[in-house]
Amino acid sequence: MQSQDELVFLKWGGSLITVKDRPFTVREDVLRNLAHAVAQARKQAPDLRLVLGHGSGSFGHTVARRYRTREGVSTPIQWRGFAEVARAAARLHQRVLDALLEADVPVLSFPPSATVLAQDGQVLSWFLDPLTMALEQGLVPVIYGDAVLDRERGGTILSTEDLFVALAARLKPRRILLAGREPGVWADYPHNTRLLEVITPETWSRWQQAVGPSDAPDVTGGMREKVRLMLNLALQWDVEGWIFSGEHPDRVMNALLGQPVPGTRITRAQYGEVQP
Repeated sequence: MQSQDELVFLKWGGSLITVKDRPFTVREDVLRNLAHAVAQARKQAPDLRLVLGHGSGSFGHTVARRYRTREGVSTPIQWRGFAEVARAAARLHQRVLDALLEADVPVLSFPPSATVLAQDGQVLSWFLDPLTMALEQGLVPVIYGDAVLDRERGGTILSTEDLFVALAARLKPRRILLAGREPGVWADYPHNTRLLEVITPETWSRWQQAVGPSDAPDVTGGMREKVRLMLNLALQWDVEGWIFSGEHPDRVMNALLGQPVPGTRITRAQYGEVQP
């Protein structure tokens, strides 16, 4: 079961909460069920400390791919695209906040575009005192993949996993839960007949070429990049990661409560940083 003094990060994947091949379309039932799963977990574990993040799905990624915002921003057209990406991501974010508040989850928004400064695609600075105070008061901070200003690229996009990496260094979560559409990490993408139950840096060297990218619009690297970032967190901070299906709300609730769920566990091994 979840220990009272442990902090958990939970991400709802963009392809889980939006329709991947229909731009700017929310999966309303899924979003509502996920919000209720979080609410139920909080009722069963009133001291649960949670930071919730979500992807941008068919909102932000659709626009970002058009302008190639992740790679950098310099021209007037690219800056216009940067603004459109931020607006699209914020539109979905508001829907997420509404669903959580309707489920009686006390959330507070922390938009990365307004609070994060990047350097060559990585978080350079992030004033986190308001977020940590929100946690202390029993609120659930909500972040999301977003367009951010970047000292080298002008502008870029940071995924929720990128942001979790920066937060982990400061907040030291015990577990990071990535709830998506897939039941875990497939060893034989795109055939998807063999699920990896556990990934460590040692086994990752064997499987990374078999793990495919996202099959939805995704400018931030897809499944392979998610695993790499989670492995580096496991190495640096002894964080345990889980990649599992959020199509089953009970699994989201159980994972928040510290119970094992079907999926792929990402755990620590003995040697250095995992390279792209």
